[in-house]
Amino acid sequence: MTQTLTGITILDLTHVLAGPFCSMTLGDLGATVIKVERPGIGDDTRAFPPFKGGKSAYFAGINHGKKSIALDLKNDDDRDTFEKMLARSDVLLENFRPGVMERLAYGWDDLHEKYPKLIYGAVSGFGHTGPEAKRPAYDMVVQARGGVMSITGEKDREPVRVGASIGDIVAGMYLCQGVLAALLDRERTGKGRKIDISMLDAQLAILEHAIAITTVTGTPPSPTGARHPSIAPFETFHGSDGLFVIAAGNDKLFEKLCVTLNLPLSDDPRFATNPARVKNARLLKRLIEAVTIDNTRAHWIAKLTAAGIPTGPIQTVDQVLRDPQILARNMVVDVLDRNGRPAFKASGNPIKLSGVSDPSVRAAAPDLDGNRGEILRWLESDK
Repeated sequence: MTQTLTGITILDLTHVLAGPFCSMTLGDLGATVIKVERPGIGDDTRAFPPFKGGKSAYFAGINHGKKSIALDLKNDDDRDTFEKMLARSDVLLENFRPGVMERLAYGWDDLHEKYPKLIYGAVSGFGHTGPEAKRPAYDMVVQARGGVMSITGEKDREPVRVGASIGDIVAGMYLCQGVLAALLDRERTGKGRKIDISMLDAQLAILEHAIAITTVTGTPPSPTGARHPSIAPFETFHGSDGLFVIAAGNDKLFEKLCVTLNLPLSDDPRFATNPARVKNARLLKRLIEAVTIDNTRAHWIAKLTAAGIPTGPIQTVDQVLRDPQILARNMVVDVLDRNGRPAFKASGNPIKLSGVSDPSVRAAAPDLDGNRGEILRWLESDK
């Protein structure tokens, strides 16, 4: 079956995570992704552990199925090759600091004049405008500055970063959305657009409850551990053998929870409404745990699930990779080596489209400059 982005060519100058995450998603949707890397070094993540057979599992997980060519964009011959690729590509992605592409004469204004249909996607720490546009940033920096770290962790403890690199990943997701919107716009107008994604902007965009709380109350939220600051009960609870989660997000679900746990709380004015439950969340947790502590997590998860109450275990990553629901959704895929044998595991594509194939394997991550011959033949193919 034809993938939705079959025939779209992505020229990808990005490295590490935000940009490569975007191009990985576009590749999973059928686009051809050509990764332009530094000669002799390549993407930094080629050197990230763990390794298997001398190859980085991290690099393979984000760059599977892409093609690689090594080019020095300060070298005249390599610039000539690059410009031939530009002429045949639909999208250019880059994650350099603002100004780098302009110094190479490949900034948006230069490229748009020469290649008016080319879509230009840029992701950087602080975006291409503003007083701090040229400052460097990594995931940790934008999680901290963007407010996410201030609400992550346990009360009265030091702030912690989110375990997943959401500073990069969320920016990569927004870049992907921008590319898809620009491709649609080009169908209407025939013109490419510039997409300017700031990692810091993207962190602000995911602070839905924190912004609401701060702007209405005047007081910013602080870390609440696993507890949601605006919904209760919506956190972890102890069974006899450890923690599990309950998320009773409305009054009807809370009533069901009370019936299932044989707790006469749904008519208690301290707990009858969600605002009241949030105000008394600590007491509510103790009352619920007075019941749940008497049996195992598995017991309560089974009983609550049967009653239609959202609940679940707190799984380690190895457990997630064996989860029947995850596997049924084809969310753990094999990344092949260059000989077609399974070499690594990676997450599957969460975008499930009707009538579009969702393969359980991914082509190998490219060797550095490993597709040079194929790419050069492609550039000459119409001559």
